[in-house]
Parts: sequence; structure tokens; C-alpha cells
Amino acid sequence: MRLQPCLWLAALASVALAIIAPASADDAPASADDAASVSGAPRLSLPLACTIGETCFIQFHVDLDEGPDILDYACGRLTYDGHHGIDIRVPDLPTMRAGVGVLAAAEGMIRAIRDGEPDISVDLRGRESLEGRDAGNAVVVDHGGGWVTQYSHLMNGSIVVKPGDQVQRGQLLGKIGLSGRSNFPHLDFQVHHDGQVVDPFVGQVAPTGCNAQRTPLWDESILGVLAYRPSGVLIAGFADERPDKVVVREGGERALSFTTDAPMLVFYVDTFGVRAGDIEEFLVVAPDGHALIHHRNVLDKDGHQRFNFIGRKRPAAGWQPGVYRGEYRLTRDGSGKREIVAAVVREAIVAAP
Repeated sequence: MRLQPCLWLAALASVALAIIAPASADDAPASADDAASVSGAPRLSLPLACTIGETCFIQFHVDLDEGPDILDYACGRLTYDGHHGIDIRVPDLPTMRAGVGVLAAAEGMIRAIRDGEPDISVDLRGRESLEGRDAGNAVVVDHGGGWVTQYSHLMNGSIVVKPGDQVQRGQLLGKIGLSGRSNFPHLDFQVHHDGQVVDPFVGQVAPTGCNAQRTPLWDESILGVLAYRPSGVLIAGFADERPDKVVVREGGERALSFTTDAPMLVFYVDTFGVRAGDIEEFLVVAPDGHALIHHRNVLDKDGHQRFNFIGRKRPAAGWQPGVYRGEYRLTRDGSGKREIVAAVVREAIVAAP
């Protein structure tokens, strides 16, 4: 499924959009001090109160390809055509509803806000109903010197700043949401300088392709935290029936224990950033240590997000009591060998009713 793009909030800030050329995936980036010296660029902190790779994930990067193809800053494909921001998502709707703060990435002045848009997936709401409000609830911060950041798809009613407010780095702006042209809970974080899109992982560099040196705008202290992750596991768990991905993503099917007479035992995984040729492996290990279920599958196409599962119906004698372990790994060809790009382990307890 192709996820829908997050568009610049034209009604709030009239800026022309331009895609800069791709940067190197291999060269070491220049320091944050060097980045900050370029046209007075602000040094950016993480714009969400979350832990990258644990409670939130970068699902999409800026598309640096000027044509119909796609290319992220690491010369990978974790983006889509014409995407102008960094999409940082939470794994599911319960996490969004619990409240994840959206933070100012640098000090500046609030230029504009929009609030009042409902947190409804565009798949349900319909694109035609947006009427130009693609960014949903959003905040625009002016950092001076032509530098502007935008925070889109915020939760309805969560914005706590107003135009003209001065904000400091790390100050709360609102909460992550599902408003506007979005079909998963995330923040679309965009950086612009003099009306042009700037990828904060690249900075302003000459268009010399994948061999260019990068001058990232991120504060040097968080560059390691923001290390490129081409794929990852969003959700994993067990169910006692065939799981529906919509139900799982809304918080269902999260049981940690089952009875010996449960009708099924199913292990599911929701991943992002899969590629054609990847091999996904599922394994469920019974309490006595034997492999109850093992499945290996070669993927035939790329996917922004993939939900899959394995399972077995209850045996005639019922399930063996004890701890069942589900294991998943996604491997990919790279540098002449297969590499693990995503993996997870989950456990569930089965006991007598």
C-alpha cells in the first residue's frame, strides 16, 4: 500500500518547494558546528519526546531524487516520490492516544498554527474532504535568516502555542496525531531555507550525488541516535485467532497469556521498510523447546509497511502449558552477505483454564 504524502502547509507559509540533490551514504558527516555556520542554520534537536528505534521510528525521509524515482539521504529507498519531510511515527494508535509531545527543534518565533482538524486516517476520511488542509493540525516556527521548520499532523486540540510566541529548543508545541493527509500516527517534520526544502540529514551541500560530504543540521549529540535504519519492527505479539492488521494497529490482540484450550496460537509482526528479495522468517518455539511452527518467505516486492503472521490450530489434546516464544527476523543481501535488518522476540504464557 502506498502511503500518502505529507504536504507543506501553503496556507500558513508561502514557500516554494525544491528538492536538493542526494548526499553520500558513506562519507562521514561534518560536525554540527559546521552545519550551524551554513547560512546561520539552526542546530536541531529531536522534535519528539520519544526514543528513536524503541518508542518511535523514522518511517520516511526526504526524497532527494528530482525525477519519478525515489532516493533517501543514505542512497536507500525509505521515502516516496516528492516527499519533503522526515516522518517520525509511533507504532500504533494507543501510543498516539497516550500522548507523545512534539517539541520545537530550535528556538524561534511561532509564525502560524492550524488546529481543529480531526484525527482520522485519510483512508477513512477521503482525500477530497481535506480541501487543502493536507498538513492537518500544524505549527510553523521561524528561526530567522530564512530558516523555517514545520510540524504537521498534530493531534486535534493539542497545540499549546500561538502566533508570535517565542519558543525555546525542546519546548512543547503539541502532540503527535493523525490529522490531515496521513494514514498512520506520525509527525512530518520539514525544514526550509529561503523557500527551499532542506534535508536535515544532509544540510546545504553542492549537488554532487552520493559522494557529497554532508553537513547535517542535527545537533551533534543526537547524530548517533538518528543513525539510519532501513527497516524495523513496529508491533509484534500473539493472538488466539487470525489477527486483523487494523485491529492490531488500533491496539487489539495484545494478550500475553492464553489457556490450553485457545482455538489458535498465532504470532504476528508488523514491519516497515521491506524490500523485494528480503527473506522473512517466523519461528514459534513450544515450552519443551521444539519448533512448533517455522515459516520462511522470500518477499517479491517493496513495501512501506507489511503485516504478516503464522499460526496453528489447537491440537486435539490442547496446548502444552508453559512459555511459547515467537521469533522473527528479516534479512537482506548486502555487501556480499545476508544481513539482519529487523528482528524481534516475543513470549506468551499458556496455562490451564
